[in-house]
Amino acid sequence: MALSQLYRVLPCCNHRHDLKKCKIVTSFYVLFQGPRWRTEPSDLILPINFPEQEATIRCEAEGNPTPQYRWSLNGTLIDLGSDYRRHMSGGNLIVNRLDRDQDTGIYQCTAFNTWGTILSSRATLKFAYLDNFKTQTTRSAVSVREGQGVVLLCGPPMHSGELTFAWIFNEYPYFVQQDSRRFISQETGSLYIAKVEPSDVGNYTCVVNNSITKGKVLSSPTPLVLRNDGAMGEYEPKIEVHFPDTVPAAKGSTVKLECFALGNPVPEISWRRTSGVPFPSKVKMKNSNAVLEIQNFQQEDTGTYECVAENSRGKNAARGRISFHAKPHWLQTMIDGALSIEENLFWECKANGKPKPSYSWLKNGDNLMAEGRRQIENGALSIAALNLSDTGMYQCVAENKHGIIYSSAELMVLASPPSFSKNPLKALLKARSGSDVALECKPQASPRAISLWKKGNEIVQRNERITLLPNGTLKIANVTRRDAGSYTCIAKNPFGTAMILTILSVQLNTPTRITQRPANMEIIVGESIVLPCQIASDPALDVSFSWAFNGQLIDFHGDADHFDRSISGDLMIRNIQLNHGGKYVCVINTDVESLSASAILVVKGPPGPPDTVAVEEITDSTAQLSWKPGRDNGSPITGYIIQARTPFTVGWQAVDTVPEEINGNTLTATVVGLNAWVEYEFRVVARNSVGMGEPSPASAKTRTEDAMPDTAPTDVGGGGGTKSELVITWEPVPEELQNGEGFGYIIAFRPLGAVTWTRVVISTPGVARYVFRNDTIPAFSPFDVKVGAYNNRGEGPFSSIATVFSAEEVPSEAPKRVWGRSVSAAQIEVIWEALPATPERVLGYEVVYWEDDTKPDTVGKVRISANYSAVNVTGLKANTQYYLALCTFNTAGTGPQSTPINATTKKPPPGQPPLNVEWTMIGSLLTLHWDPVIAMETEAEVIGYLVLLRRHRDNEVNSIMTNKTRLELTLSSNDNYLIQIKALSEGGEGVGSEPIHIHKLSTLAISSSCVH
Repeated sequence: MALSQLYRVLPCCNHRHDLKKCKIVTSFYVLFQGPRWRTEPSDLILPINFPEQEATIRCEAEGNPTPQYRWSLNGTLIDLGSDYRRHMSGGNLIVNRLDRDQDTGIYQCTAFNTWGTILSSRATLKFAYLDNFKTQTTRSAVSVREGQGVVLLCGPPMHSGELTFAWIFNEYPYFVQQDSRRFISQETGSLYIAKVEPSDVGNYTCVVNNSITKGKVLSSPTPLVLRNDGAMGEYEPKIEVHFPDTVPAAKGSTVKLECFALGNPVPEISWRRTSGVPFPSKVKMKNSNAVLEIQNFQQEDTGTYECVAENSRGKNAARGRISFHAKPHWLQTMIDGALSIEENLFWECKANGKPKPSYSWLKNGDNLMAEGRRQIENGALSIAALNLSDTGMYQCVAENKHGIIYSSAELMVLASPPSFSKNPLKALLKARSGSDVALECKPQASPRAISLWKKGNEIVQRNERITLLPNGTLKIANVTRRDAGSYTCIAKNPFGTAMILTILSVQLNTPTRITQRPANMEIIVGESIVLPCQIASDPALDVSFSWAFNGQLIDFHGDADHFDRSISGDLMIRNIQLNHGGKYVCVINTDVESLSASAILVVKGPPGPPDTVAVEEITDSTAQLSWKPGRDNGSPITGYIIQARTPFTVGWQAVDTVPEEINGNTLTATVVGLNAWVEYEFRVVARNSVGMGEPSPASAKTRTEDAMPDTAPTDVGGGGGTKSELVITWEPVPEELQNGEGFGYIIAFRPLGAVTWTRVVISTPGVARYVFRNDTIPAFSPFDVKVGAYNNRGEGPFSSIATVFSAEEVPSEAPKRVWGRSVSAAQIEVIWEALPATPERVLGYEVVYWEDDTKPDTVGKVRISANYSAVNVTGLKANTQYYLALCTFNTAGTGPQSTPINATTKKPPPGQPPLNVEWTMIGSLLTLHWDPVIAMETEAEVIGYLVLLRRHRDNEVNSIMTNKTRLELTLSSNDNYLIQIKALSEGGEGVGSEPIHIHKLSTLAISSSCVH
């Protein structure tokens, strides 16, 4: 309800007659400003002594003025002024130095401002912990006969929070693998072996994990030994694990029933409903049928369930009934209301739940009782003859033994005199003779005003042509010239009176008609169209055109990018978008009448994003998804694709599904090929004939179940190290392929040809190297090596066997007959006699060299394989004496060095290039001439010249040596050349001359010179 000059009266006014004594707040619109929830508290369960040592219980409301807050614990107001451990930040309650005894309980937030008070939903704060097992070196041994069944008790310590159980056999990481013969109850933690075999003999340790604290404790080992009085014969099943006679189950929860029997032969477990109703697909059997799991439990899943254990000696059964309960949830809530004084209020809220919820009502946080004008019946509240004191915040409360919920709404009681400021009448109203006219009288008033009409000074009376409607509208049928004149509407309520006047003019005109109407159309996103709207009318009339889209006038200025209109009335729509689909109405107004023509525009585009993508069921490698279709945007959806994202992928990637092709009518699919123990998000993309749509919002993050590793480490190898070591390396298994917690590696190795493997366990997932040290390991001895993976679920596959050699010993002999010679100013060649066969392996030779024999610091090293007996040491200083020594090397290191030798590099080549280079070209004959290069005393003597000739066509370089300063060359006439001259010496090549560029030749003689 929107009222002009709304009088919002503060609660000091208890009756309309007190209006003059109270402060009145005026506004043109009803604004509900009482507190309303943005964030309500939610349950918390925290590990004791968790690192932050602080809990934040969230609470936030909006309103004007900004709401204030207070908190209660177990129904008692928390005095934050004197509580040093608790304070508020906004509406959030922050608890420091958490204390299990003082802070455990039910919390509730209250928000209030000047317009009222509301209570939040209740939230529980609990603490999770896991104590250690009582200190005990070894538990008493359990002695059984072969073939007998046995139960090994776990007896978990004191705890709070959900527990999971596993058992270690003998030593970590060898976990007991569950099968039809062995079962670990997640209710009691005990280990059940239906039929003991000799391989079961050993020590058993119970491992207890707290899912909240992530803590883990281990019991003392329980030895299992075989009696020596022979095997036990066959006997019928004895059910040791069975569910209670009555199992309460909450709506939407996952229910797990356990059933396991001892027996010889090992019993088989089966399940059924005593009603005979078959299990739906959501019911799963796990752990060799020892666990029946019902996901998303609903009312129809209630009933009696029977577990049957059977072997060749007989069968036994256990039964129990699963009952259904559900906390309340809303079916219907009330909405904010703005009612006039003296009106009646009726609010009703409805909730469902099991058991059926009861209702109560609050006003401003206080209980509301039925009395006088106020009646309460279940979820219905009625208040008769509202007055201003009824203004406030109301809450409907639905409660059963499983929960309590609140629904809030604000009631405003309004009082204002009549006003026409929002709905004035036209000063002049024209009508065509014979038409029907409606004069509206719509004042805003609280309570609603009583209206009457006058023509001139006479009250208008009803007759066969004149009708007075209850809403104040005056209708005149078949208007004549006698109906023309001034009309006044008079509106009155207890707070005042208002009137408004209009003049009715009746004229004779030719009726206006539409000559070209818009037609229904289908169009693709991005196209443009024109919707026509043409008329024929009396030229004497003023005509105006307007267009409405889905009941709202089009704003041609605000949306000029898409909409435009012509003077004649046509509507142009450019670059049409999906939101432009709908009903378009052309409205033609003249002085005396109004006409309209409409058309439906269907805009086709790619589908909208699907909604509510949910993971219905997940295993270690599959996920069953469901979703709701998005808008088809004018073209039926033809199919879907599913994409997934993990912390290990780059962006979203398409995944394999069953069915492989998902058609447009299918809203479920199973994603296959997932990695175990990886957190996935899924989204769905729809397509139609127009194209691929936008993706859905991501599903909630869901982790696949854990599984034994199924990927072996790769690139197993190794070698090297120091004496008496076996170095083993591998490529670590990526985190996304580790399949569960407790991941590590099992290193297995044995001497080549041996039978027994040595096994070593490494519990660090990122390690990629293991060194085994033992003085008995022969040097450079071959070993079979393989590396496997394990996690808390068990061992995975091993890699293929690789041959890895143990560390070898360094060479023991030095090379002999080593000598060196200077090759140039920067090179010395070292030559030696190859070593004969040695006890150690030789991979190659290493030359070390230095300048000052008094300080033999190594300047550099050069290595070469064992196939060679000479090597060039390069990059040396000119005219410098070097000392050089030679040794052999292998993976263990370098052997002893030879006796050092020395060699002196040549003087450097001349630093001056050839000068005054001249050339002449006659035909294809090129003649070059240059001045001789004179070496300085510190430079090597010139022994000749090197002419470098580069052809541009194939980039080929030819080198021509000469001991003269003149050279003739024959060149091709259809190519370009680049020529450079260098001096040659024992120290190497000198500096080159300025390059000479010779372009494609002509028949003319050409000459040139170059002075450097």
